[in-house]
Amino acid sequence: MQIIIVGCGNVGSSIARQLSKEGHNLTIVDVNERAVRELSDAIDVLGIVGSGSQLAVLKQADVADADLLIAVTDSDERNLVCCLIAKKAGTKNTIARVRDPEFFDEIELIKNDLGLSLYVNPELNAAEEIARLLKFPTAMEIDSFANGRVDLMKFEVGEGSPLCGLKLKDIPARLQCDILICVVERGNETFIPTGDFTLNKGDKIGVVASGRKSAKFLKALDLNKGRVRSCLIVGGGELTYYLADMLVATGVEVKIVEKSKKRCDELAELLPEAIIIYGDGADKSLLLEEGIDRTEAFLALTNYDEENVMMSIYAGKVNPKAKLITKVHRSAYDDIIYDMNVGSIINPKLITSESVVKYVRAMVNSTSSNMEALYQLNAGKAEAMEFTVKSASGLVDVPLMNVKLKPNVLVACIIHHGQIETPKGSSVIRMGDRVIVVTTETGFEDISDILR
Repeated sequence: MQIIIVGCGNVGSSIARQLSKEGHNLTIVDVNERAVRELSDAIDVLGIVGSGSQLAVLKQADVADADLLIAVTDSDERNLVCCLIAKKAGTKNTIARVRDPEFFDEIELIKNDLGLSLYVNPELNAAEEIARLLKFPTAMEIDSFANGRVDLMKFEVGEGSPLCGLKLKDIPARLQCDILICVVERGNETFIPTGDFTLNKGDKIGVVASGRKSAKFLKALDLNKGRVRSCLIVGGGELTYYLADMLVATGVEVKIVEKSKKRCDELAELLPEAIIIYGDGADKSLLLEEGIDRTEAFLALTNYDEENVMMSIYAGKVNPKAKLITKVHRSAYDDIIYDMNVGSIINPKLITSESVVKYVRAMVNSTSSNMEALYQLNAGKAEAMEFTVKSASGLVDVPLMNVKLKPNVLVACIIHHGQIETPKGSSVIRMGDRVIVVTTETGFEDISDILR
């Protein structure tokens, strides 16, 4: 596909790198010459320096022949204008990043008038993911499938865990839990494991199950800690606003530390039920005064990765029982950070990239299935996808034991007429089923892509 990406910041570069891997023809546009040069050199795409809200610049990118334009600059207004101009100039589909709550609340009213195919809000999507984590604080990550009926939860195998030294095929009988471990992260390696895979202390595992079965699994491992009732958040950006609004509505006590007096005043007006504290979250004495050693969750959500990491490490030392959540923008730190005690890592740009890649794959191919959900796991080293089977594809009505799958591919769950099944060798996929697939490969657009 011919795709134009306007904006080469964290989100734009993440989307460009992912779509470039999948073989699309990309043109990137940004007013920052250095950003354009560095990204175009890194992934070998055409770069144009200029404003994407100017028709003359978009014409240089062949906007009339583009299949898709993605506008992800740091300005909502510019993104919407880019999409409007591109649509008028002949681009078939457009996607805009819209973050401001005032715009986002009204976007559905003007979506058709602007010709938008999709709009994404990284901060809102990240807030929704954090809210899920605070419901199950022992999980490092939680992704939901089948309209929330199936969970993919990530845990670390701790010291003395019943899972240590256990083969995956022995887990259901040993713990009396019908779950499936679909991915294992060990050090810098990510595995799609077989039943003979043995778990070790420190492994990070992805578990697929229905909500009820997940709860039984957590109870068997003594990880069934209830939802968080109090949290201390450092950083008062849009992500914090969206999250705090969700949490106070469910009765969670929310404290927010923000070093901008103006932003504190805005948050106090927007979130009257939250406690807003004017101060620097890097000040240890301030954090202790505000109860970092007693809060049930600590969230480092500033715009500075290094500051977030250091604050979370400190919080983990003074309050080992607290649920830690750390926002990180730059993927260059992934291999280092994932070995640190910073709790759950939230990367809004990856969440947005998932939404865009899912949409693009659906545009390319939807012959035998629809992709309903797409999540990147383990910092993009694996993917989990949910498909709805629409036609015979070599998988239908054949026991899984007789299906020839590509290497590093696992059918993790089958939903048939609302019934959730943990797949076994005798399991059969039928027309209309929803199927969850986990793989370390990338670029799958259709469920038939998992076949050899």
